[in-house]
Amino acid sequence: MKRIGILTGGGDCPGLNAVIRAAVRTLIRDHEMEVVGIQSGFEGLLTKQIVPLTLDSIRGILPKGGTLLRTTNRGNPFEYPTGDGGCEDRSQLVVDNARELGIDGVIAIGGDGTLKIAQRLCDMGIPMVAVPKTIDNDLAATDYTFGFHTAVAVATDAVDRLHSTAESHDRVMILEVMGRNAGWIALYAGLAGGADIILIPEMPYRPEVIAHQVRDRQAEGAKFDIIVVAEGAKRVGGEEAYLDKATRRLGGIAYQVAADIQQEIDLEIRVTVLGHIQRGGSPIPFDRILASRFGKVAADLVARQQFGEMVALRQEEIVSVPIKDAVSRPKYVDPHGQVVSTARSLGISFGDGL
Repeated sequence: MKRIGILTGGGDCPGLNAVIRAAVRTLIRDHEMEVVGIQSGFEGLLTKQIVPLTLDSIRGILPKGGTLLRTTNRGNPFEYPTGDGGCEDRSQLVVDNARELGIDGVIAIGGDGTLKIAQRLCDMGIPMVAVPKTIDNDLAATDYTFGFHTAVAVATDAVDRLHSTAESHDRVMILEVMGRNAGWIALYAGLAGGADIILIPEMPYRPEVIAHQVRDRQAEGAKFDIIVVAEGAKRVGGEEAYLDKATRRLGGIAYQVAADIQQEIDLEIRVTVLGHIQRGGSPIPFDRILASRFGKVAADLVARQQFGEMVALRQEEIVSVPIKDAVSRPKYVDPHGQVVSTARSLGISFGDGL
């Protein structure tokens, strides 16, 4: 019997437990393998923190948010913090500990950062299979990452709720959503929620265009506006807004947009930053199913010893692609794509003057 480890790295995401559940069930029931959970991402291989994963231990986790195994986005073994402001390479210790723990292969569930680490460790001798996870949907190798549609559903619900209060008070409501440097959540939630203006990183905005759009709607009789802005959006010629420039933690762009247009319009402006609400809670059915399919195929790849591969959704089928290809380039919104074109036809502005 082989011993397979499963870990979750990076930010949490709806559907992580569904992947774990499907992988564990498939490994045990179909391939008669032993499964252990590696705690807190690659950190668990540095500290030898593993727990048995059995059919009993995973019972009931399918609808739960978060991750049974806990996670961190600060455990990169190639740049591990030393506590004095520096960092050091502890990757060889990870490899040595994996061998000492008798781990014959690892299923790494994470976004681009986690998967880049997984690829490097795979090159060093730890057999790896990867599962793409990010609410940002910014991995080019897969049509969708699990967690994205749940985040869109949460953001869309927020847009719906802001509509009623915006209309009641004749206000401009600005909703800031996650997505890092990709505008997928803002685009989909804005389109689904009937936003008037959507601002995304791929299409820098002009404040005067936003103000003009608001005034035009007022002239047409509309007394409120809904603006959905991705956290990585920026003005033409400007930079992203950061909550912490040292760690490049994005945030605060909604307040900048409000300041940009406040003097140009005569409506009150209110800002809502949705934040980590988008990451938490139960995954919607689409993500539960996609995550389960990913977990099953990842387990099958392990059984076939097809390491160095990542599972991906391609036109309704789950396939595998090399991890190194999957993380070679991000997936951004195409400003000339069909979804953007649809939004423009519905009268949605992107603040770019087109």
